[in-house]
Amino acid sequence: MAERTQEFLDFGAGVLALVSLTSTVLWGLAATDRRLLGSAHRLLAQGVHRGLAVAGLGFLALHIWVKVAEDRTSPTAATVPFTDNTQPFLIGLGTLAGYLFVAVAVTGAARSAFTGVGRSGLWRTLHMAAYPAWGAALVHGLHAGRPAAGWVTAAYALCLIGVALALALRIRTRQREARGGRP
Repeated sequence: MAERTQEFLDFGAGVLALVSLTSTVLWGLAATDRRLLGSAHRLLAQGVHRGLAVAGLGFLALHIWVKVAEDRTSPTAATVPFTDNTQPFLIGLGTLAGYLFVAVAVTGAARSAFTGVGRSGLWRTLHMAAYPAWGAALVHGLHAGRPAAGWVTAAYALCLIGVALALALRIRTRQREARGGRP
């Protein structure tokens, strides 16, 4: 049992982090939808978005801790991007993604600090770092460790499809709004 738990933690924590953070991105996109969701539902979606972000960051911390504890990477590589001795680019992408996700979480938690005139655009710009972080995490997850099992590749593909569709829908809605049409 202990061996199976260790194996799960070794390879599953990173997958759970990515799936949780993907769900965070999807719920964040849903929380902005004014076409289908009323204000009460948007508030609920924001709550789910925040909860999933905390869970994703927890799984991410567990993933990093396990990889360092099992000596699969060094504490330096886990904290300084692109310094891993064996896979500097792929591990560095993961490290960089982790920092970006933390920055996004901090800006999300401190959103009220950005409520001044003209500052909401700054918040949006900082919060949108979730997209490159998510992309870097996806590449890291698929290529940094052992060859992915079929179910992992399928889960990552579903994550990619889900975020691409939700983002395309959001962009389309914003374009309609900019042209003066209803959302």
